[in-house]
Amino acid sequence: MLNESLVLGSYVSLDTFVIPLGGKYPIFFLGLLLYLFCVSCNLTMLTLIILRSNLHKPMYFILFSLPLNDLMGITAMLPKVLSDMVSPTNEIPYALCVFQAFLLHLYGGGILFILAAMSFDRYIAICMPLRYSSVMTPRVVVCVVALVWGLDFTLIALLFSLQTRLPRCKSVIMNVFCDNPSLLKLMCGDTTVNNVIGLFTTTLMQAISVSVQAFSYVKILITCVVTSRSEAKKKAVNTCVAQLLIIIVFEIVSTFTILSHRFKNVSRDLQKIMGVLIFLISPLLNPLVYGLYTSEIRNTLLRVLKNRVPV
Repeated sequence: MLNESLVLGSYVSLDTFVIPLGGKYPIFFLGLLLYLFCVSCNLTMLTLIILRSNLHKPMYFILFSLPLNDLMGITAMLPKVLSDMVSPTNEIPYALCVFQAFLLHLYGGGILFILAAMSFDRYIAICMPLRYSSVMTPRVVVCVVALVWGLDFTLIALLFSLQTRLPRCKSVIMNVFCDNPSLLKLMCGDTTVNNVIGLFTTTLMQAISVSVQAFSYVKILITCVVTSRSEAKKKAVNTCVAQLLIIIVFEIVSTFTILSHRFKNVSRDLQKIMGVLIFLISPLLNPLVYGLYTSEIRNTLLRVLKNRVPV
């Protein structure tokens, strides 16, 4: 009994994708290329913001958190999923599984709060351009970034701390990566409190993010309508399109995945695919979207590539 408990507490097994014969290694290498592409794009954004003085502005200091968060999310998920495709075993230490789940949920909350902070910054810049420098001071920017990460970490830590009160009696996770709903299915006893707190935390994060972004975008659009400056209108539209595209796609995929854990008739394969997409969409889209729609980043990168301005 003691040995069984020890084994149960050491490792858990992850589910895998059903891959046709002969498709394992092509999918593995395709996924590896996608991972390397996402990492290189996000590292390029981070490097440009760090090293180029023309990007040392409040907007880009807040934007800096986005590729950082994307790197955390995709690195915590994709390498393990890919290795399980070609590995004879798909086991993972339970402690590492919990850590992976914590990072993935931290990533999800980070997207919501970072995009909210960025929308607020754009609201100040477009609706109050003359007061922007006095409002978005270095101290305010530091406070905004600290609030984003502090609130995200606190809510996710609270969510995972509730798991410690429940005993674990299963060791098979019916997902290709570890997350809070999958970990809860390993527990014995009543998980009602965990489910309620989980839904409350998700709702709270969504409410804060959506409220801030809705307020900011409505104000931006009103300013866009009433202003006579065509340049300001173009700037407003580009800002809205870029961020709204990312948040809408992310919300659709994440909402489906969250709700799918509450319904038993949802295909497990579809559930796994949508779950993986949550951690691919943002790291893939963010560098491309902001590289295309943010003229300063695009022009800075082009100058670097043409060796006109050494990094």
